[in-house]
Amino acid sequence: MMRRSRPPRSAAESPPPGAAPVARGADPSVSRSMVIAGAWSWRILVVVGVIAVFVWLVIQLRIIVIPFMVALLVSALLVPFSSWLQRHRWPKWVAVVVSLVGLIVVVAGLFYAVVVQIIDGAPELRDRSIASYGQFRDFLLTSPLHLTEGQINGYLSDALAALQQDSQPLLQGALSVGSTAGHIAAGLVLMLFATIFILVGGSDIWRWLVRIFPSKSRRAIDGAGRAGWLTLTNFVKVQIFVAFVDAVGIGLGAFFLGLPLVVPIAIAVFLGSFVPVVGAVATGAVAVVIALVYNGWVVALLMLAVVILVQQIEGHLLQPFVMGSAVKVHPLAVVFAVAAGTLLAGIPGALFAVPVVAVLNVMITYVARGAWRESPPASLDVVTESRAADV
Repeated sequence: MMRRSRPPRSAAESPPPGAAPVARGADPSVSRSMVIAGAWSWRILVVVGVIAVFVWLVIQLRIIVIPFMVALLVSALLVPFSSWLQRHRWPKWVAVVVSLVGLIVVVAGLFYAVVVQIIDGAPELRDRSIASYGQFRDFLLTSPLHLTEGQINGYLSDALAALQQDSQPLLQGALSVGSTAGHIAAGLVLMLFATIFILVGGSDIWRWLVRIFPSKSRRAIDGAGRAGWLTLTNFVKVQIFVAFVDAVGIGLGAFFLGLPLVVPIAIAVFLGSFVPVVGAVATGAVAVVIALVYNGWVVALLMLAVVILVQQIEGHLLQPFVMGSAVKVHPLAVVFAVAAGTLLAGIPGALFAVPVVAVLNVMITYVARGAWRESPPASLDVVTESRAADV
């Protein structure tokens, strides 16, 4: 049976030379650029929707997620030390116990030093604060502003209300993590157990996770995960170094200016520096307030100059060169990541924003670069070497 030949297209039906073909079923009145824009739009909406659902799930499961993320940060700090001990012929369980106990002793020692110093200096700080407030109030009453008692009380009430309103988003994340002692205790237990299991069998857990994915994508997932873990480890090391520099700089400034509570100030700056951009500034402001209460406005201005100098060193030297080379994230991305994390989850969001962005950036870049396609898996390397040896 002969097949009927299709009549040739007329000149009016055939597309002009160089024009892109129109998709089957597409409206010829819609331009190709609009078709491409529509295709990109619904795909972007799907991606944004998936990300929004994932963030919503993380927020709903924050009591579980946040201890696990803290365990990852702690493990990224302890795994290299534990591995170093094991390479020097320490038994694995001894290396894990020494790592955990050492970290607990260091953290407990820092908190003990802060509590002891604050308890010893609390009465004097209270008395100095009351005296400084009375002097400032007398200055406002006798100043050219001619303020009255009612105006001062009203301004003070407005300032306290504004401070409570502005600090509510920050405190909301911390309170939502564990508003009761039971939640806090449960989070600590989960964090401790997760850290122990990662230290003992982290590689086995990761291999089990990789085997969940299809075989064709396992090589990419494995390489991306290892690159992300290396970035997280570098971030923790560099962040400890940056926090140490901030604490030493501001602590020495407070010591030479004759401020009290030097040790609590330095420890507070060290812990606050783990929240990038805003942590060291907020804790440095506490040092300025203490200088104002104890030593007057001249010493407070000098303390403020020390805090600004330390922040300039961090912002222009440590963050671009040290932190930038470790996490491969632009400082502008760090600022927006911290702002978004604070908006979504308060203090925990600000703490985990930069490591999450850094790890995702490295993993996505690794997969997109496609280097995992060129290098064969380890099993193929072994087979190739054995065959070459036989020949």
